[in-house]
Amino acid sequence: MDDRRSKPRAVPSGRLTRLMRLGGLATNVGGRAIAQGLGQLATGRRPDARDLLLTPANAARLAVQLSRMRGAAMKVGQLVSMETGQFLPPQLAQMLEGLQAGADPMPERQLQRVLAQAWGKDWRNGFAEFQVRPIAAASIGQVHRAVTRDGRVLAVKVQYPGVRASIDSDVDNLGLLLRISGLLPAGTDIAPILHETRLQLHAEADYLAEADKMTAYARALGDRDGVVMPTPDSDLTTDQVLAMQFIESEPIDSLIHAPIATRNKVARDLIDLTLDELFTFNLMQTDPNFANYRWQARTGRVVLLDFGALRSFSPGLAPKYLALLHAGLAGDADGVRRAAINIGYLADTADADHQAAVLQMIELAMSPLRQGGLFDVATTTIPQQIADIALRLSQSPRVAHVPPPEILFLHRKLGGLFLLLSRLRVQVDLDRMLRRLGVS
Repeated sequence: MDDRRSKPRAVPSGRLTRLMRLGGLATNVGGRAIAQGLGQLATGRRPDARDLLLTPANAARLAVQLSRMRGAAMKVGQLVSMETGQFLPPQLAQMLEGLQAGADPMPERQLQRVLAQAWGKDWRNGFAEFQVRPIAAASIGQVHRAVTRDGRVLAVKVQYPGVRASIDSDVDNLGLLLRISGLLPAGTDIAPILHETRLQLHAEADYLAEADKMTAYARALGDRDGVVMPTPDSDLTTDQVLAMQFIESEPIDSLIHAPIATRNKVARDLIDLTLDELFTFNLMQTDPNFANYRWQARTGRVVLLDFGALRSFSPGLAPKYLALLHAGLAGDADGVRRAAINIGYLADTADADHQAAVLQMIELAMSPLRQGGLFDVATTTIPQQIADIALRLSQSPRVAHVPPPEILFLHRKLGGLFLLLSRLRVQVDLDRMLRRLGVS
């Protein structure tokens, strides 16, 4: 990790301070773009505003500043990027993808203040050990390992100060920054995404609610082979501190060197879980960050973490996807088009070129399912082919159609799972997957 992004930094908690940070970022990026544009004019070139704003240096500034702000500003950057939604230009996705790596931890004095507010000034008396240095730091909070006086080993997630109070203003300010920057495709309406993001962030910032979500998910999960999740500690959990069972594990990347049979089993377990989340539980963890998956080599299980982004979908969404699968497998072009409109991939008023592009992307995704057999996730070029088509759509002068927010959150999870399976170089038995869905 970049040292600049791993040093403790105070979390700016005041609304005015956070607004000034974003305003300063916009001024800095815009000022440099103007200077570069004037330089190009002096040489006889006509500058392009998007090219001036989408420079590697500006990408780095945006990612670093948002990671230092943490909270909603960082989370909105993560969610709006929606790389798997395939509706943003790749340059903007590049600007924002660095936010997935993690955040700066807060200084110890801020940590002490938050814990004293949650547990009282003598909170240390309840612990035999509390590691001040976090074992993980993300957009909403950071995680510490602790041992209670009675021997319970816990992971304690501590929310950054001011996060909840800054959600609405951060969403509004970053949305404004994206709109006035000229970086979004023409006519893109990000209001529904920002509204959904606002709701999700308020839910994620309520750790009592997350503890309830963990309990509900564990109930749906049952005694499942291949995956395990921590149990929340209700005695120590508050709205800003989430205490849970600490499960010894390794980064999921450690599986890269495991035998192919082990990796394929992990892929099967995670795919089965994702299918159940959509088609059985109607309860999906939609944050695909690799850090939310860990590997427990001793038991051969994947450890699931972070349930703040757990969500349900609108009634009828799962059957719509089954209809799309049935039509795609049968080669029913009209059925695929109807299903795509019902899901929200297509507007029924879309022009012929736009319809053709979207249907081509769906056809690319369906082709390996019709072929069946073992699918090598690491070597396929299908995602890149889909991305190329999406890029052409994003550069079109026509008004961009953005799928409903819940579809983008679903695709964010599916895309993240695909990237993880690609990283692990697995082979997926597509016939088994389809049989499990009952559409083979």
